[in-house]
Amino acid sequence: MERLTLQPGAAAAIDEYLEYKRIVGEDDGGKLFTPEEYEKYKKKMLPIRLQNRLFVSWRSPTGMDCKLVGPETPCFCTHRYKQHKTDFEEIPKERPISLPCRVGHCPCKSYNFVPLNGTQPIRCRCKHFADQHSAAPGFPCNTCSKCSGFHSCFTCGCGQPTYAHETVVETKEERLAQGKPVGQDVPYAAMGGLTGFSSLAEGYMRLDDSGIGAPSIQFLESPVTNMDHPFLRALQGPSSSTQGRPQLTDGGASTAMQVASLRRPDEDDMAYFERQYQERLKQEKAAAKQKGKRPVTKNS
Repeated sequence: MERLTLQPGAAAAIDEYLEYKRIVGEDDGGKLFTPEEYEKYKKKMLPIRLQNRLFVSWRSPTGMDCKLVGPETPCFCTHRYKQHKTDFEEIPKERPISLPCRVGHCPCKSYNFVPLNGTQPIRCRCKHFADQHSAAPGFPCNTCSKCSGFHSCFTCGCGQPTYAHETVVETKEERLAQGKPVGQDVPYAAMGGLTGFSSLAEGYMRLDDSGIGAPSIQFLESPVTNMDHPFLRALQGPSSSTQGRPQLTDGGASTAMQVASLRRPDEDDMAYFERQYQERLKQEKAAAKQKGKRPVTKNS
């Protein structure tokens, strides 16, 4: 096994470079800014991003953001979101807001998300893949003349077809007015709709508000109901609803289970759930063993 060693200060230099790329993105044209140019760039661009950030999402007709677009999310034109115009000194008044591609000779007039079927592009109703269509307005097919424009019936995880979704570009105020999360203000380029780590998950798999913060104490301490996951129902504490828990007739065993369900100081989630699970198995085995015993008679 080869061992990678770094010179003293190398790790800090790598962190500084990553910070530089997150802030500058593609704006340096592939040539690093000098320290003076970098400071001048930050002084100009950071206030713009903090005030005029645009949030980009791929939205279902139900209103759910099925995909939150980030710097590396590809467009229909096959270029990344970070390769499109994402910074505006003044937010345009017209809607929808256009985010044209900045790659030379690309006909893409505005960022448009297109999903993948696993790792493969999806097909149009003309049977050709998305990358076989032009990124010009209307998305005509480059392979056949019968196709009037890209139209896919591929079904998203939310249950709605692709053609029913739309790529939405909106401001912070517009998202807040809809009750959608905006996360924290960040100086990085082309953040799009990313507001937290869970923003990378699909919409139907996103269990929190993607950047607005951790669930509240009231939510974490709320009673377990029949709508919760079976694992939670099986391991619920004594203060929760008792629905779904097998009732043990042995009073001592029930008391022992209640004591075991109490969380210990400095015990993480996995250790807590594992201890409850093992205790439950022990009590069920004891109850089964007790039930299996038969009274001894004189004849036997």
